[in-house]
Amino acid sequence: ALYDIDAKRLAESLTMLEAINANCNENRAVITSYSDRLEALRGADFVINAVQVGGYDPCTKTDFEIPKKYGLRQTIADTIGIGGIFRGLRTIPVMLDFADDMEKVCPDALFINYTNPMSILTGAMLRYTKIKTIGLCHSVQVCASTLLKNFGLPLEGITYKIAGINHMGWLLELKRNGIDIYPEIRKLAVSQKGPDNDQVRLEMLRTFGYYVTESSEHNAEYMPYWIKDKYPGFIKRFNIPLDEYPRRCEAQIEKWNAIKNELVNNPALDHSRTSEYASYIIEAIVTNKPFTFGGNVINNGLIPNLPPEACVEVMCVADGGGITPGFAGRLPEHLAALNRTNINVHLLTIEAAVTKKRENIYYAAMLDPHTASELSLDDIKDMCDDLIEAHGSWLPRYSAC
Repeated sequence: ALYDIDAKRLAESLTMLEAINANCNENRAVITSYSDRLEALRGADFVINAVQVGGYDPCTKTDFEIPKKYGLRQTIADTIGIGGIFRGLRTIPVMLDFADDMEKVCPDALFINYTNPMSILTGAMLRYTKIKTIGLCHSVQVCASTLLKNFGLPLEGITYKIAGINHMGWLLELKRNGIDIYPEIRKLAVSQKGPDNDQVRLEMLRTFGYYVTESSEHNAEYMPYWIKDKYPGFIKRFNIPLDEYPRRCEAQIEKWNAIKNELVNNPALDHSRTSEYASYIIEAIVTNKPFTFGGNVINNGLIPNLPPEACVEVMCVADGGGITPGFAGRLPEHLAALNRTNINVHLLTIEAAVTKKRENIYYAAMLDPHTASELSLDDIKDMCDDLIEAHGSWLPRYSAC
């Protein structure tokens, strides 16, 4: 069942999936598009969410352009930071509407969330709705392999342990055939520069002792150390791609338009299964064939030195009984502290969305590590007010302090 608020986009999705179904699946699936969301959801066992409220134009452009006027630069702006906060504020109400519909027509379905800001949105769903929810990213499954490839090391015999928060999960253990190879990796990180496009993460490894799940362009804006107006040389030194997400959006839109034209004239679209978790989770639950993956869930003691109400990313098991999150244990305290600086923003953004109080938007922005390192309190408040005004009807009304 397909649903989209945009009829043109919905038709394009249907065309794409019908081609894949014919070419790869012998037309075994029945694919139907719906203009009515309730009917699309009715009787569902699994609901996969991948939305971008406000789209690239106008909302993502707004997330970048207004902060830039205050001297605040971003790379991706979809997780925390001022861009992540406002993406969360305009998406949480939509997600809560999804949950209301699901309670009416598929209350037992599993909601699989792929939309960012992952921790903010998944946390809001799990704390403020009755819907079973799991948040999925694709950084956990490629974290260890990316680090090994950075130094030209083989992937055979590798096992690892990861825990933390989405986009800032920590590669806590890395073993080959049961032997710890992290000491070797740390030495290589000191003696070798590594790839230009991963300099932030490698510097984090050198400084904090552990590699982080998500890319350097993401992590550059999750901390106060990298995008520094006072040290403009850092941008070149760490190869930080400012305004990366707008460029990426424009390239993807152009690529999609080319794919659409090709699909209309030659519907030979093919597909092979990837490492994305969703299909494996569904298979595990339906067939009771266990599958282990990195998922986003409410902490509730899974990582004891992070807040219990935080949304954390830990290893989980899916099987016929549903999804069971695994106990990760305490993080090294300095890693937990880095996570908490991001969790502050997650929790306050959810608080703002639920209470509709403008002051909570201010607090979320004031406690964001990168924003706080660059702007004064007055500038942060003025920037938030400008963003609220620019978003207009994309946001609910927020009461003044």
